[in-house]
Amino acid sequence: MDLSRPKTASGSRDALQPGALLDGPLYLAVKRRIARSLMAGEWGQGESLPSEAQLAARYAVSPGTVRKAIGELVNEHILVRQAGRGTFAVSHDSDSMLEAYFHIVGDDGHKEFPASRMVSCRAVAADAAMAQQLHVARGAPLIQIENLLSLRGEVVIFDRIRVPRAVFPDFDVAAFRQRDTTIFRFYQLRHAVTVARLVERLRASNAGPRIARLLGVPVGEALLAIERLATTYDGTPVEFRDRHVSTRHHAYVNVLGMKGG
Repeated sequence: MDLSRPKTASGSRDALQPGALLDGPLYLAVKRRIARSLMAGEWGQGESLPSEAQLAARYAVSPGTVRKAIGELVNEHILVRQAGRGTFAVSHDSDSMLEAYFHIVGDDGHKEFPASRMVSCRAVAADAAMAQQLHVARGAPLIQIENLLSLRGEVVIFDRIRVPRAVFPDFDVAAFRQRDTTIFRFYQLRHAVTVARLVERLRASNAGPRIARLLGVPVGEALLAIERLATTYDGTPVEFRDRHVSTRHHAYVNVLGMKGG
């Protein structure tokens, strides 16, 4: 039981009223309210949030409860803490993407943000699998993008990305091709869609003729296949990505537990 409410409740409409029935611990209710405000655009990407004391007054909880809620959002890469500056809504620039979401590393330990080249972009209809993944009707319009990603000048990754047209109704292929930022940052800036969570599934695969040609490997060569679903703050699916990685000189590396040291 969470007993960390202050004795005096705030008059804020977001205040968690004493005696209210909560679905889980108090800090989770605060976490949901912060996420709701982020989704509503109260704090835009890269903008600072109020201090923990201010948020505690807003939600009528203790600073410790706010700190725990923010800690979870930081761990989920929705917020970022900067020492001496405060807490900020994540901005999906290349540095944050490299740290949080890109796990392909050279055999020598070198990690860099990949150079991207678009192979194709076209409209497709959702098949049964994509309809289930993206929570759309079968046959719903999707945008399919194929990219090649290079590391140190070597093509290492083939991506097939599918996004619902309903989420990106004014998607502009030329603007996407000419973007000078990450794909997720493009979603944020042009479409006000912020990716808050990724779920990845890793499998083994063999290179078919087309992917083998694009990656410059023999047909049938073993590849790392990554299926990745991206959702926004409220769990709405906004992108499904099939990624095929040549592991001749690269590996998938994900550091679990405490980092550093």
